[in-house]
Amino acid sequence: MDLITILSQPWHWSISGLLIVVVMVLLLLSGGQFGVSSNLRILCSIAGAGKKYEFFNFDWKSQIWNLIFILGAVIGGYIASNYLQNPLPVAISETTQTFLSSLGIATPQTLDQGSGYVPAELFALTGDNGIRNWVLLIIGGFMIGFGTRWAGGCTSGHAISGLANLQLSSLIAVIGFFIGGLLMTWIILPLIFS
Repeated sequence: MDLITILSQPWHWSISGLLIVVVMVLLLLSGGQFGVSSNLRILCSIAGAGKKYEFFNFDWKSQIWNLIFILGAVIGGYIASNYLQNPLPVAISETTQTFLSSLGIATPQTLDQGSGYVPAELFALTGDNGIRNWVLLIIGGFMIGFGTRWAGGCTSGHAISGLANLQLSSLIAVIGFFIGGLLMTWIILPLIFS
C-alpha cells in the first residue's frame, strides 16, 4: 500500500485527537492560544485598524504563527480534496440518512453523486434551493460573526484551547454551542425544510 492510499483512507478519530493534544501541549508551553477567528483581528491589526480602534492595537507579530496555521489549513484542505480524496462516499449512519431523507436532503451512495460533506440541498447556490440557500448562508454568516465576537472566540478556540486552559467561560460557550447545534438540527432545520 502506497503513501497516497494510506493518507486518503479514513483514519481513526484517536489519531486526530492525539495530534490536537500534541499541538495544545506545544501551545501551552509556548504561551500561545489556538483559535481561528482571532485571525480576523490579526489581519485588521496588520491593515492598521489599531490606529483607530483600541481593540486592534496589539502586538500582532507575536500572533503571526496563527496566520501561518490558517494558511496551512487552507493549503492542506486543497491538497486533501484534490489529491487525497477517498474514492468512497462519506459513511453516514442509517439513522442519520433516514432523518436527512425526511427533510428532503439526499445522502450520496456513489462518488458521482457527491462526497456527502456538502449536500446540494443545503449548499447549492443555483437552482430550486438557490435563493433559500443564499439567505441561509448570509444570515448564518452574520450570526456566526456576531456569536464569535460576543463569545470571545470561535468553537475551535473555546472547545480546544479554552477547555485545555480550564477556562469556565469556554465551558459555558461550548455548552451554548452544543445547545445551539441541537436546536438547529432538531427544531430550526426541520422548520426551514418543511
